[in-house]
Amino acid sequence: MSKLMKLVRAADRARLATYLIALWKLFKHPQTPLVAKLVAVAVLAYAVSPIDLIPDFIPVLGQLDDLVLIPLGVALAVRLTPKPLWEARLQEAERSRDKLPRILWGAVLIVLLWLALFVLFVWWAVGSAGS
Repeated sequence: MSKLMKLVRAADRARLATYLIALWKLFKHPQTPLVAKLVAVAVLAYAVSPIDLIPDFIPVLGQLDDLVLIPLGVALAVRLTPKPLWEARLQEAERSRDKLPRILWGAVLIVLLWLALFVLFVWWAVGSAGS
């Protein structure tokens, strides 16, 4: 990998971290609309969860979910938030050097989602085999 690509990836990660910190500040802000808070916390839970919806060892899809789902979630939260409120939180995030907290229940939610999908698959497979 070239040095230029490494620098671009590092810059993208830094910008994504800024957006995630801004989402955290948006979630904690009392004037944030409820729907925007729910989207923000869902994106944060997924982003900081140690467990991905699609594991990274699955070729292409494993990396694609992080490249698509997180930016789409950030975009949705931004769209649901009044522009001045979002811009103020983004400026706060750019000025601060905060770190995102670990959201344990986010990991639990992802595990439960995987478990539910697995149970549905088994139920479907048993039903199909019986026919």
